[in-house]
Amino acid sequence: MNILIKPIITEKATTDSELNNRYTFVVDKRANKLEIKGAVEATYGVAITSVRTMNYPVQRNTKFTKKGMVTGMKGAYKKAIIQLAEGETIDFYNNL
Repeated sequence: MNILIKPIITEKATTDSELNNRYTFVVDKRANKLEIKGAVEATYGVAITSVRTMNYPVQRNTKFTKKGMVTGMKGAYKKAIIQLAEGETIDFYNNL
């Protein structure tokens, strides 16, 4: 099971990583905090102090257009915020 799906690189997540040393990832919905912590430590070689997770439900929307009713859907996902130990960093851009 691949636990880490992708890092979230938004303006809010980047600011949080620069100021508070917290990094955000989209993770597998079935993974728990201990599995997420082990995966990040193994992948990036950093020490982690805490892991916080959030489950986002499916978002459905409906639009009324000239062609009729159009429905759309965003899938559900789980987000994890990783607090690193003091002095640790993760560089997402070194392999570009």
